[in-house]
Amino acid sequence: MSPNEQKPAAAPRSLAEALRARDDASLARLLRARPDLLGPVPNDLTQLATRAGTRASVIRALDHLDRFTQQVAQALAVGPEPATYGQLLALLPGEHTADVLPGAVATLREQALVWGGDDQLRLVRTARELLAPTPQHPSPTGLGPTVAEATSGMSPGRIQEIVAAAGLPSTHDPVSAVASLTELFTSPERMSALLDEAPAESVDVLNRLVWGPPYGQVTARPAAHLRWLLDRALLVPTNPGTVVLPREAALHLRGGRAHRTLEPLAPEVREKATHRPQVVDAAAAAQAYTALDTVEELLKDWDEGGPAVLRAGGLSVRDLKRTAAALDTTEQTAAFWVELAYAAGLLASDGEADERYAATPAYDEWAELPPAARWTRLATAWLAATRTAGLVGGRDGKDRTLSALGPHLDRSAAPEVRRRVLGMVAGLPEGAAPDPESVTDRLTWERPSPGALDLRIRLARWTLEEAELLGVTGRGALSAHGRALLDTSAETPGETAVTAARVEKLLAPLLPEPLDHVLLQADLTAVAPGPLERPLADTLAVLADVESKGGATVYRFTPGSVRRALDAGRTASDLHTFLTQHSRTPVPQPLAYLIDDVARRHGHLRIGAASAYVRCDDDSVLGEILADSRSAALRLRRLAPTVLAAQADPGTLLEGLRSMGFAPAAETPDGDVMITRAHAHRTPPRTAPEPVPEGPPLPDGTLLDAAIRSIRAGDMAATTPRKQAPVANGDFPRTAAADTLATMQAAVMTGESLWIGYVNAEGAASQRVIAPIRVEGGFVTAYDHTADEVRTYPLHRVTGVAELEPDAS
Repeated sequence: MSPNEQKPAAAPRSLAEALRARDDASLARLLRARPDLLGPVPNDLTQLATRAGTRASVIRALDHLDRFTQQVAQALAVGPEPATYGQLLALLPGEHTADVLPGAVATLREQALVWGGDDQLRLVRTARELLAPTPQHPSPTGLGPTVAEATSGMSPGRIQEIVAAAGLPSTHDPVSAVASLTELFTSPERMSALLDEAPAESVDVLNRLVWGPPYGQVTARPAAHLRWLLDRALLVPTNPGTVVLPREAALHLRGGRAHRTLEPLAPEVREKATHRPQVVDAAAAAQAYTALDTVEELLKDWDEGGPAVLRAGGLSVRDLKRTAAALDTTEQTAAFWVELAYAAGLLASDGEADERYAATPAYDEWAELPPAARWTRLATAWLAATRTAGLVGGRDGKDRTLSALGPHLDRSAAPEVRRRVLGMVAGLPEGAAPDPESVTDRLTWERPSPGALDLRIRLARWTLEEAELLGVTGRGALSAHGRALLDTSAETPGETAVTAARVEKLLAPLLPEPLDHVLLQADLTAVAPGPLERPLADTLAVLADVESKGGATVYRFTPGSVRRALDAGRTASDLHTFLTQHSRTPVPQPLAYLIDDVARRHGHLRIGAASAYVRCDDDSVLGEILADSRSAALRLRRLAPTVLAAQADPGTLLEGLRSMGFAPAAETPDGDVMITRAHAHRTPPRTAPEPVPEGPPLPDGTLLDAAIRSIRAGDMAATTPRKQAPVANGDFPRTAAADTLATMQAAVMTGESLWIGYVNAEGAASQRVIAPIRVEGGFVTAYDHTADEVRTYPLHRVTGVAELEPDAS
């Protein structure tokens, strides 16, 4: 070899060595894929490798693999140890395997589940133990134990009998006998010759077991065809009455296939229908406005204090039914709107002794925003929420009913599934609506682990339904503002604000402009042909009752609704002026008469608190009330010609007289008409509920850089060759203070690096590699490779120092 030629890199002997050969970008990808490895940051690469091989971490990593990558890992678990790339490919034959297998192996390597070169692929030991077949946990491949594993409890004499029956020469020990059997079963030619001699019934038995499960039952006196298999270890007893087909024999019968069916390619998301993008955007925008209107209606309905909070938390079934009736929708859909408002921070419990749900102060701020901004806030909250409205009405693990706004509705997988489902829809051509079954098939392939599979399928279906309700999709296809919404996962608040502004910009032109007028009808109704401006809508909601909704809203004027406006402080002239200003049609005469008639009688009777009293300047009206039999329950008596006293409270007296056809008005202690306006009940300031993360949070770039730098420096400190030095407990150097000082001063002059033991102010010990720059005043200033910066350390905290070998770098 010439001096300029480099030695080929030695094959790694462990996962730690394989990690040590990686660059920083590769380590960053590993830590992003498996963020649990960072809690806390490992001291060095050996500790990182150890943590990457722990059972909990490996299970989590395997659960996040797609179906084909899992099949590759399963094939490695039942293949030779180590396996070559060619052997792995032989275990996974298929039309597309050669194209996608390199990517799957690269993923397993990147996530530290496989290490070694293509000539020595090794599955991490913990993953091999998890995926290898056992009687308690059969392998997904359907294969059983190896010949060596299956015969481990067999007597040496019995093993020699099997060797002889198989036509093999006898050996002097069971180990070589088992090796001889294994060699037979892994030789295609010799195995085919052996099976050619088998009775047809024996071959039928093998064919029934070949694809799994590999275990079968036999009697104490097996039939001749079973005895033939037992005598040649093609069936091996495991327990009394139970036999297993060895892995090597099954692989021969399968033609070397580890799986019966391979799924190397992800199922395609199919189109169910296609619409013009403009139609999709218009439909989604219309539904988005309906969503805003529904949330506002919900919170206005709870404006004076909503339903009571159950003792265990959440809404009662009765209150959810009432809410659904008020919103004119189903209970499941009502639960979605309630949970959406809660996730957006617009409603919460008030925390009072008699705890009730009510709007938060954030609702008032939200209500003043433009419609597009209000919708973006709702949609962003929905996309990130872990609370899952679809679970409402179901049962938890303790068979308790799951209630809206109650506990136990958080599912940490919900945000990831929502984004993934919408991402699949976004991958279709514009205007294309997906087939829901194909979406769930794709989601199942991407994350096939059975533990959470059922929940993920349900989450996918709920996502498609909720996206349509909210207006993210229109007619099943993703809208333009829905595509922009998917970009709101930016890391920094500034980036998130930019993408939110883009959503608003796309949605705003599609939303209908609020109207400043209505159309008054002669039948005491008003038709709003579209959404109304807020002041107009608020006043009209007091003056009239909503009769129907849809493309246009129909309001009906009644004596009760007009009286409600008068109670709120409006006069008859105010109402006439209001209707004249905001109607595109003349004010109908019946409506003008209704307002004047109710106003003329409004306040003619005055009710105040004695217990309660009625006063009226017209004593004949009071006489009429006393003569009416319906007033008996109020227990009235005349105190003066113009005053009646009642045993009922003022509220009951008001309702009683109104039911008799009168229009009384409450009055203040000063004798003025009491103006009654709805009291908006608000909770104390509340923050929106925080999503419950699925596992540890993903590290950002800054944390990753710092963690990798720390791991690298710690690894350097742990692996750099050192000169012989006294060490404490075999870990850290221990030298006298004078020797430490002298070595430090010498290193300043020579520029050499040193290995030190250091104890910080909290008493935590660590080892570091430093390059001293200056030693004075009891401190050493040095470039610390661990921190990748210049630092100053008190010399009294340095436990000892050791020189590095001259060729260490």
